[in-house]
Amino acid sequence: MPHLGPNAPPWRPGRRWRRRGWQMLWLGTAMGSVWLAQPPAPGAAQELATVVAESHSLSAGLEPLQDRLAIALRAADEEAIRQAVAKLGELLGDQAGVPEVPDTDEPVPAAVLPLRPEEFPRAYDASIRLIERRKWWSIGLDPTTLKRPLREPAGVIEGCLAARKGIPDRADQLLAMARDAGDFLIWAQNQAGTGVVPFPAVRGGTSPAFAASEQVLKRAEKDGRLAPMMRSGWLIDDALDGGLQFDNGLGGVALIHLHEATGDNSYRQAAIAAADWAATRPLVPNWNYNSFSVYLLAEVHRLTGNPKYLALAVTKARLGVLPGQLTSGPRAGRWADPHNARPAYHYIMVRALAALAAVMPAEDPELPAIVAAIRLALLARNPDFQQGVSNAESAMEALVLVDRLPPHVAVSLMHCQTDEALATLERFAVGGFRAGRNPLGPGAWGQWLEHARRRGW
Repeated sequence: MPHLGPNAPPWRPGRRWRRRGWQMLWLGTAMGSVWLAQPPAPGAAQELATVVAESHSLSAGLEPLQDRLAIALRAADEEAIRQAVAKLGELLGDQAGVPEVPDTDEPVPAAVLPLRPEEFPRAYDASIRLIERRKWWSIGLDPTTLKRPLREPAGVIEGCLAARKGIPDRADQLLAMARDAGDFLIWAQNQAGTGVVPFPAVRGGTSPAFAASEQVLKRAEKDGRLAPMMRSGWLIDDALDGGLQFDNGLGGVALIHLHEATGDNSYRQAAIAAADWAATRPLVPNWNYNSFSVYLLAEVHRLTGNPKYLALAVTKARLGVLPGQLTSGPRAGRWADPHNARPAYHYIMVRALAALAAVMPAEDPELPAIVAAIRLALLARNPDFQQGVSNAESAMEALVLVDRLPPHVAVSLMHCQTDEALATLERFAVGGFRAGRNPLGPGAWGQWLEHARRRGW
């Protein structure tokens, strides 16, 4: 049986992947539905019935354990977390580390020349046009009409600030675009009034992020707690779901970088307010949600030098991110639950752990565990780039950060195929750029351009 890290993963009840030769079944028993990639072959009805029964049994066993894990995480009770993880690991068995949705690899050209020096000045032009065409953020808007979350302007800030470092003739334009997005984030944060970079309180949304928030709102409405969770059209409390950490973390980090680019203390103060909100949030069973707060708290420590933010980031990582990672078995290094086993969330957590490792003192006794988790994670997923690119955005953002870790950390991350993965991502991105496509979102593409300039490519 694979071993779960010092603590444990949440697993969505009622979902289970089972492989039977060419046939893959997804059992959505929590919703009372069974989806088949192809109709079962004649005579397979009994096998399907057996799988359904097994899945119902697994779901029934997981629900109380997940509740037990959630209680342990809220209490930050390390021993109780370990015990809950061990039990969850027993139930997950050989399904640990299997994503809820199979990886889909996009092909990558075998040979693509690096960007030429003469290509750099216009390399971000398509992203600029995309931002201008799709820009929806505006101070004073009605948040209940939004269809996009605030992580989008945060990504624009990151991309514009990174790209301007290598494109001097676009520097003023890119900084203005970043400031426009940053000012909107501060306005929204002030509207929320608690320090959180909030989420639009939209009802009936269908995109994954809005569908998740709708579930939070429905539960709060049913329990009569809806009004205190909303302010000025923004969702300001996630009722222990943890989802608000996503946009708050990315928004807060973007504001730090905007402060560093401009010297404007309003961005610094807003980032610290977001971190102070994150510091109050309990840990939740969705490990990637916790990682957004780890990322923000580590960056605020780097900005301020205040040790309290480092201590909080380390604790949240130790109890709220590392526990879900498998440390042995065929999928060692992945996060065990099907949701966080997906490559997008995998690299989101790598990014947070890398940001934390970058600011921890070399002599910190907790640093080896963080670095060991990063190494396991890189070894688990970086080799997948030999087959293609499954999630370019989060992988690019994480791996460019890993690539610039300080020497005392980087020495432990050698031979993890990071250079090879980055080379594949480069071919994917540059090939798309030359084909006239936006190969990556504005954030990841800008960060790659900065990385390429820094490496002298």
